[in-house]
Amino acid sequence: MINPCGWVDEQGIDDTGRHGPQLAIVRLPTPDDGVTVRAMTSPSPSPGAAAPIPARQLDLYSSAITLSDMEIFVYPQLLYSLVLANILSPVLWRWRDDPWFAAIDKLNSYRRILRLKQFIMDRYDFNLDLDSWGLTRKDVELERFKTVMAPEVIARSNALFGYSGDKYYFDMDIRRHFGLDKYDSDIIPYWKTETVEAMDAFSYRDGYSNGAGECVSLSTLYAAALFVVCRIPLEKIYLMATPLHSQNFVDVREGILTNNRRIVTKNMWFNGTALTARAQRALRNEQVTLVAHCSGHVHVVYPEATIDPAAFDRFSRQLTDFMQTELNEEILCNFLRQHSQRQCCFQLRHQRHGKSYWVAAEKVYAHERGSAYKVSDPATRDRLLDEVDEYDFQPRPLAGRFDLAQLGDFFQRYPQPDLNSPAFQQALLEEFGCDCNLADTLVEDLRAFVAVQPRLPRLSDKQLRSAPGIRLDPAMDRAAIEQSLLAQRADNPVVDLAFYAYRDLSRCDWAPFLLAALQRNPVCREGSAALDDAALLQHLSDLPPESIYEGPRLAQPDEVWNFRRGDGVERALCLACIWRQRHPQARLQLQVEPAQVRLWLDDQQWLAPSAKGLHYQGSL
Repeated sequence: MINPCGWVDEQGIDDTGRHGPQLAIVRLPTPDDGVTVRAMTSPSPSPGAAAPIPARQLDLYSSAITLSDMEIFVYPQLLYSLVLANILSPVLWRWRDDPWFAAIDKLNSYRRILRLKQFIMDRYDFNLDLDSWGLTRKDVELERFKTVMAPEVIARSNALFGYSGDKYYFDMDIRRHFGLDKYDSDIIPYWKTETVEAMDAFSYRDGYSNGAGECVSLSTLYAAALFVVCRIPLEKIYLMATPLHSQNFVDVREGILTNNRRIVTKNMWFNGTALTARAQRALRNEQVTLVAHCSGHVHVVYPEATIDPAAFDRFSRQLTDFMQTELNEEILCNFLRQHSQRQCCFQLRHQRHGKSYWVAAEKVYAHERGSAYKVSDPATRDRLLDEVDEYDFQPRPLAGRFDLAQLGDFFQRYPQPDLNSPAFQQALLEEFGCDCNLADTLVEDLRAFVAVQPRLPRLSDKQLRSAPGIRLDPAMDRAAIEQSLLAQRADNPVVDLAFYAYRDLSRCDWAPFLLAALQRNPVCREGSAALDDAALLQHLSDLPPESIYEGPRLAQPDEVWNFRRGDGVERALCLACIWRQRHPQARLQLQVEPAQVRLWLDDQQWLAPSAKGLHYQGSL
């Protein structure tokens, strides 16, 4: 059976088949210069500090640091760990003090979410740039994960490793869509999922004026902000991942979907706009790979599930109801908005100066894109037609077209339309029949529009394993939440991983962080290629000594390089990452003290101030 945690065996064989982890915190004798080499996170671990991570779990825990899309797919517990890391973030808690959220407690849940949506829209861009976090190779990652998930399973289920999307999802090659066609077919992007701090830090990059993040970053940010800012209980928030997308379902009113920066209500789901059609792509056409909740998760690949069955059943029913509606006049008009090729079968009648005129439906739908009025709203349809240029109207009905003004009469005759009823199907085709070749598929297309059945993992096929849920109250303040999570950490692996995703090195073993830093940061290596060693040392020395993370939390080397800043500890690790590639045989030793950091590069010493208050000594 494949081990979902990626552990090594008792002989120390790691996921790549080599002995031991790819990076170890080596226990060396005290070097000649007097530096004591230790493997502890601090000489005297503070309360809440973690014990050293066993070698068999290093890949899992180091993945909580890098949090790439492929790592979350292989280690599904990481998705909720990032949500908790963002809930812990003081950056997110400061949102509550923003004037935009003044008096938010007086609003109902739906209005709170609308306020949050606009806040996120104004401050973040969607980013899927290949250059942000660099590239790796399929063979390297498949080898790394092979004891966790079979390579053919990954290729069948994950977009980076061969899955090309449902035929309706993209009409082009998946690699060309993502800009990967310019590389060898074995090259894949890291696409690391950002914490809120890393998302905000994009504003330091050239070409960005806002923060930025990809779909997983935005979905986990939304989930955390719904809890912290909108005070939506975690029990009402469900995270979903498909092979090509991540979004959330919020159990508020009829349900709300978050989709990248936006939200989608049930009414919006059926409005037929191009924006909604894009938001629907994943759930309409793809298998949901992972559902994560405060009670646990279920993954389509793994045989075990930890999610609470009652919570999953409610989610399944709520999501299915959200994606289904009854056919009526408004919905049929919305259907025509999305299926624009069918508009040529319809026209609209309008009174001008006491006389009837007719206009082609496609001209009215084109006009409504810039109007406050919609074809689908009978109450304001005449106002929309008043805005249409009079030259578009004809004094006689257009041949072979059905008049949308008669829709009301049709649905009065069929107040309970049933698209599965042969009698109703016949009436529909007779009413809206035209000479074009689209009539044969009208019923099928309408069915697909009004009812989507989400393809969720089948909980009945899983072995349910009892696991502690995340217990947090939205009425808690940040300090209380932090103490609660610390208390749950020993019994809940998801919570334990959250402190690694949070990057708090005062409460975590350094080994996973260092493993990730030295192995999974290609951007700083590529970006520094034109600098010789002396120029590299000078460049890192000249960077502003500012971390994107507060307190004892550390940025990874590529974050230092991308955002052009870093505390001394962070810049030292960035230097070590680059140096290790340039000089594989070099002896690198790191000494972190509360106010400074030293990095030995063989006989050279690089020294920088630090404000992190951390202790660490070891060989890299």
